[in-house]
Amino acid sequence: MADDVGARLAELDFAGVTPQEFARIVKGLSGKEISELARGELRERVLGEVFGRMDRQFRPENAGSLRATIRWRITGEKEAVYETTIADGTCTVSEGRGKTEPRLTLVMGDPAFLKLVSGNGNPVTMFLTRKIKATGDLGLASSLNRYFDIPRP
Repeated sequence: MADDVGARLAELDFAGVTPQEFARIVKGLSGKEISELARGELRERVLGEVFGRMDRQFRPENAGSLRATIRWRITGEKEAVYETTIADGTCTVSEGRGKTEPRLTLVMGDPAFLKLVSGNGNPVTMFLTRKIKATGDLGLASSLNRYFDIPRP
């Protein structure tokens, strides 16, 4: 089944998929299927699209005067690192480790990451079950969903 889903996803134009459609796609996949699909070029495309949309999903009205860098470490076949910086009512995303120490670091596998950003996973439950590891400002971690439009699958 994962091969069939993988073939369909490989042909998908992620730039044309709405966050709600993406949430429905992720909802239909098991963690094992996501892990099998999260290899090579398809993984890079999905991560690139998710992080590429973060600035558009950002809710500046909820961030107020928040200034923080969040480092995302997505483990899997190869670790991917992205950083989101929230400051002055904007959210910027960069690939790789920046020079400043992040206020919060989140570490998770591909299935947990996709479930989290697609609204298919409860962040508190995922943290308590160690699917997400957080170091740094845990208060910021608990309020991240306030700062981004997370789709409802």
